[in-house]
Amino acid sequence: MSRVAAILLAAGESRRMGGINKLELDIHGVPLLRHTAQTLLASRLQHVIAVLGHAAEQSRPLLEDLPLEVVVNEAYREGQMTSVYKGLESLSGPCDGIMICLSDQPLLEPADIDRLIDSFARRRQGCVLVPTYRGRRGNPIILAYRHREKILNGNRNLGCKRFLQENPDLVTTVAMDTDHVVVDLDTRQDYLAFQGMQGNERAM
Repeated sequence: MSRVAAILLAAGESRRMGGINKLELDIHGVPLLRHTAQTLLASRLQHVIAVLGHAAEQSRPLLEDLPLEVVVNEAYREGQMTSVYKGLESLSGPCDGIMICLSDQPLLEPADIDRLIDSFARRRQGCVLVPTYRGRRGNPIILAYRHREKILNGNRNLGCKRFLQENPDLVTTVAMDTDHVVVDLDTRQDYLAFQGMQGNERAM
């Protein structure tokens, strides 16, 4: 069984939300950030590191009492990849894979995470596992731990998406049965659509 740790990216400024901190959005009665963290912790991940940044002191209480590690990326304004680096630097022990998780995917379930872990363990080639749904690439992805040092010593402006585009030979994809891996909440419209999907008509 593959040992996989997770880096939960929660440092962004929610700029496309129009002044709303999306990490605080209500998801089934729980703030989005806490909901995502609980999903990860209910899976077979061996360790979870949450990387905070923007409004870190407001976000930290959302993770209160959860068995995970919290670190703060002071350079969050320089882009998401700085949070990935902060998480990679914070890993305290070796593992087989590192899952890079977004904080705004409300449909993800522990079973989705476990399927990705299993698929990573069974892959025959490549060092990056990417989930897809009906041909669309989604998240979270898993990187092989053995490439951690290479990534840390590489180009810090090279985001994960661009890295995958420039290194297709390193990528293995796994087709998922649901759209959980491609639904995220970037805008108010995304959140309203999510509420509609859940039969929740409360206004934001």
